[in-house]
Amino acid sequence: MSLTKKVFGTDKKSRKAIYEYQIQNKNGMCVKILNYGGIIRELWVPDRDGKRADVVLGHDDLMPYCENPGFLGAAVGPSANRIGGAKFMIDGAEYRIPVNENENNLHSDKENGYHVRVFDVEEGRNSIRLSLEDEDGAMGFPGNKKLEMTYTVTEENELRLDYHFTSDKRTVLNPTNHSYFNLRGQDGGSIEDHVLWLKASRYTPTAAGSIPTGEIAPVAGTPMDFTKAKTIGEEIGADFEQLQIGGGYDHNWVLDDVDGQLQLVAKVTAPGTSRVMKVYTTLPGIQFYAGNFIGEQDGKSGVKYHDRCGLALETQFFPDSIHKDNFPDVVFGPDRQYISSTVYKFCNA
Repeated sequence: MSLTKKVFGTDKKSRKAIYEYQIQNKNGMCVKILNYGGIIRELWVPDRDGKRADVVLGHDDLMPYCENPGFLGAAVGPSANRIGGAKFMIDGAEYRIPVNENENNLHSDKENGYHVRVFDVEEGRNSIRLSLEDEDGAMGFPGNKKLEMTYTVTEENELRLDYHFTSDKRTVLNPTNHSYFNLRGQDGGSIEDHVLWLKASRYTPTAAGSIPTGEIAPVAGTPMDFTKAKTIGEEIGADFEQLQIGGGYDHNWVLDDVDGQLQLVAKVTAPGTSRVMKVYTTLPGIQFYAGNFIGEQDGKSGVKYHDRCGLALETQFFPDSIHKDNFPDVVFGPDRQYISSTVYKFCNA
């Protein structure tokens, strides 16, 4: 196991140096992480023959990450996903947050969210701990918040993300990581032929604007059913209202048998490679986004990205939970710390 770092650039806002940390295990799995936005910039994984590929979308230099409208590889917070009306109430007080997607809020703040912040770093043997302090009222969210995100690489070809947040006021916390995966490599083309399994017999339907209606609906008999593995493209174009609203898959699935312990919740394979990705989490939900609106953009090593060339599996509490009494509680504060773990494990079929 080795850990090295190098200068990657300079943040224009803070003038702080940005570093890239490389963690590599004995199998050749290698992760490159920035202290800017907690971004997973590269993730090299071997196939059964030892041939490695970089399986996440990203950029070669810092400048594209300074805007990063698709949140490629980034830590998202303090609240990922959508909050309807870009406001919420806690203990009788109303809090207004940025209106940045129609009349709603998406991923907290596109200009000042955690994806464009510079983190302090503590190095371990096979891990880095990224930390940040966020003052009361930042981005409209109450509470002086302290957050720690630990990225760990194991000899079992796992990338583990551990989150620990505290706040001195009750506030909304729902962070995630927004990496886009392609198991053939970041130059692997469409992910519609990737095969996905989800441990989720229910999901949260959305209305216009992709805000959940509050219903928790069964996936059985609909294109949302991944309880039996199938290709992403098999039904993505089906005449089904939920897919029309999201332009394809961009929904929260309600994970089965959640008990706060790490459990296997997703598995991805792809033709043309032996690589397999398994996702484990302690969280109750997972946002599967098929990259419907990645758009035309420059990737790494001259690769041109396009819609559906990467997929995201964002572990989370449910979107807009602050407005849904029947959804898991996303309010944390002095009496309730935010703690979660997610593992991306790579193996070969």
